[in-house]
Amino acid sequence: MTGSCHLVSCGDKRILIDCGLYQGGREIENENHGDFGFDPAEIDYLLLTHAHLDHCGRIPLLVNHGFSGEIITTAASRELARLVMLDSAHINEEEAARRVRQAAWRGRDVTGIKPLYTTIDALNSLDYFGHTAQYETPVRLGEHVQATFFDAGHILGSASILLELEEGGKHKRILFSGDIGYSGRAILHDPKPPADVDVVVMETTYGDRPHKQLLPSIDELYEAITDTFDRGGNVVIPSFALERTQEILYYLREGIEAGRLPHFLQVFLDSPMAISATEIFRRHSECYDEESEKLFLDGKDPFGFPGLHFTRDPSESMAINRVSCGAVIIAGSGMCNGGRVRHHFKQLLWRESSSVIFVGYGATGTLARAIIDGAETVKLFREEVPVKAKIYTLGGFSAHADCNELRAWHKRTGSPERTFLVHGEINAMSQFGRSLDCPKVEMPELHQEFLL
Repeated sequence: MTGSCHLVSCGDKRILIDCGLYQGGREIENENHGDFGFDPAEIDYLLLTHAHLDHCGRIPLLVNHGFSGEIITTAASRELARLVMLDSAHINEEEAARRVRQAAWRGRDVTGIKPLYTTIDALNSLDYFGHTAQYETPVRLGEHVQATFFDAGHILGSASILLELEEGGKHKRILFSGDIGYSGRAILHDPKPPADVDVVVMETTYGDRPHKQLLPSIDELYEAITDTFDRGGNVVIPSFALERTQEILYYLREGIEAGRLPHFLQVFLDSPMAISATEIFRRHSECYDEESEKLFLDGKDPFGFPGLHFTRDPSESMAINRVSCGAVIIAGSGMCNGGRVRHHFKQLLWRESSSVIFVGYGATGTLARAIIDGAETVKLFREEVPVKAKIYTLGGFSAHADCNELRAWHKRTGSPERTFLVHGEINAMSQFGRSLDCPKVEMPELHQEFLL
């Protein structure tokens, strides 16, 4: 489901598509310390589809293990990847420091406790970002290798990557989907894959089910907020810093302007990373769809409104607790395994007047999934906290295409002779594979190799 990373060998070129972290429970995350399955020093290029941690989060490790090639991605993804990797390094350093304190307190040896990578490692990896890709403009990687980035509509700067390869007189067009966006959403363009593809490697996050529709989900968001305020409580929205946060801000602004939400609405964006990401969004209006770009060109901030507060400092975050009613708190992280959202949960999760609105996917093994699945209590900072807040799950805001959109995207690639399903749970992949009109559908295992 996470840790996206694919290696293509053609002639004397070795090309990596993404290099992401595994995310989920401790057993899954331990994979991050394991072997890549290849020698990083032999990689010529890393092509990055987008800046989510499960696609870019192991880049500093790749560099630490000998990678000295070139990283190519879009301008927006380059900025966002810098933000994501530095944040990940900071979290790893904090986690290692915590483990050292615990081990020292128990009288255990601390010499082997180190972060997965450090802030310096993340900064060093930025030196390898080279050519900036433009959508639908081919990039020559060698005499017989060409890459073209196509808008994937997932997050700002996201791309599907087409490799056009020649070896031994044979030609192949291989398309790596990256993560595919959902058509008709605010801010970004719809996904735009190329046609006449020979081989497709595609994600299947929601391959087994359709999403709720967007407009009903927006209505439900507004209703959940007003209902919570009527009960005298506050709303917590665990949100991913990239794309989901900006989309929620976009619809909150629209709700206030349309009178669907109270004009006195106080919204606290309590995530330094999401604040920085929002500033990056403002610098890349070239990625916007027509409606959002028009707002920007007319001098209107698509993500800003009266009552919106950015809380970077921890003291500002703690001060939110003094607001007893009428606040919407958007806090990281979306999976709830870290970040400031856990502190807000400790303050509000046990209160029946409160609400938690999930607007994204909760992977197996995460706190978000436990709450979504109906846990009566959860452990926060070594305490068992009862879950009495009202829980909402709004599927219409997903940045991932659902099963219907995935099938439509696959159909637009032409008639591929072979399709590899990746980045999904086994049931989702299996069900989606059976629905495809493709002569050969495969679900690779870790480190498995295929001759194309």
